[in-house]
Amino acid sequence: MTKHPLIKALALSLTVAAGPAMADELMERANSNFEPIPKYPPVIDGNELTQAKVELGKMLFFEPRLSSSHLISCNTCHNVGLGGDDELPTSIGHGWQKGPRNSPTVFNAVFNAAQFWDGRAADLAEQAKGPVQAGVEMSSTPARVEETLKSMPEYIERFENAFPTSEEPVTFDNMATAIEAYEATLITPDAPFDRYLRGDEDALNDKQKEGLALFMDRGCTACHSGVNLGGQDYYPFGLVSRPGGEILPEGDKGRFAVTETASDEYVFRAAPLRNIELTAPYFHSGAVWSLEEAVAVMGTAQLGTELDDEEVQSIVAFLKSLTGEVPEVTYPQLPPSTAKTPKPVDMVP
Repeated sequence: MTKHPLIKALALSLTVAAGPAMADELMERANSNFEPIPKYPPVIDGNELTQAKVELGKMLFFEPRLSSSHLISCNTCHNVGLGGDDELPTSIGHGWQKGPRNSPTVFNAVFNAAQFWDGRAADLAEQAKGPVQAGVEMSSTPARVEETLKSMPEYIERFENAFPTSEEPVTFDNMATAIEAYEATLITPDAPFDRYLRGDEDALNDKQKEGLALFMDRGCTACHSGVNLGGQDYYPFGLVSRPGGEILPEGDKGRFAVTETASDEYVFRAAPLRNIELTAPYFHSGAVWSLEEAVAVMGTAQLGTELDDEEVQSIVAFLKSLTGEVPEVTYPQLPPSTAKTPKPVDMVP
C-alpha cells in the first residue's frame, strides 16, 4: 500500500529530527563521562612550572648519567619519539635485566591520580625517584646523582636558576621536582575525541561514534573515564573471569605489594587509554600486542561478555580517536662531564 505524500513527508521530518537528537544525546553522555585534554599543562600543587625549571627537567629527563652505567635515562623507557613508552613487554635496565612490568606512557601521566601500575607513587616527582634507585633500572643512589650533577658547572647554574630560594639547589629532591615539571608539559591535546567533546559533531566518524556508544553501554566507563579515560582508581584484573598466566602472571599480585591487603591481590590501576594505539604491547605484563585482542580480553575478563568482531572493531575505532597531538621534542644539549663526574659502572655483571 502506497503511503500518502503527507505521511511520507512527516516520517521523513521525524527521521531527520531524530538524527541530531540522537547525536546530541551521545555527545551529552560522552561529556558526562569524559573530559577533553586541556590545551595547556595543568597547575601542580607546590611545583610552579617556570621556564627555568621545565628546561632543566627536560635535560634531566634525557640525562643518562643519572644512571650508574651512563646509559639509561628516563627517555629510555618512556620514549617521547614513540608513544611515551618503549614498545617492549617489559623494559630493559641495568645489567640488561628485565623489569617486572610494562612501562606506562609518560604522555598525559600528569592527569593520573597516582603513578605506576600499583599506584605506589603519589605524583610524578615521587615516581621519578623510583627508577633512578631501582637496581633493575638505573641502579644509582641519591648521593651519586647529586655528586654527578654537582660535577658539571652548567647544572649547578641551572639548578640555581630553577630553584632560586633553595639554600642547596642541587639535590635529589629538586632533580625529581624538575623532571615532574617537564613531564607535566608532555600532554597530547586536540585528539578527534577532544574536538568532539567540545562540540564538533564531525570530529568522529560513524564507526567511532558507534564504538563510543558501545564503550559506554557495555560498562567500560566504570574503570575508564575522566580526562585520561583511566588512571584514577584500582580494579581487580579479572573482575569476572581471570585471564591466563601469560596475561596475568601469578607472581605479580599488583597493589597487594603496596597495601599488603588480601583484597588488593591482582588489583591494578586502570590503564589510561589516551594514545592507546601508540602504546602496544598492552596490560601490565605487556603480553598482548594487538589492540583488538586487548579489547576482547577486557570484555571477557572485566565485563563478562563476549564482544563480537564488529563490536571490537567499533570500540577500537573509537579508541584510535583518543590519539592527540604528540608534542614535538628536540633533544637537549647536555653539559660535558668533568674530571669530578663519577665514572660509569660496568653494565655486565
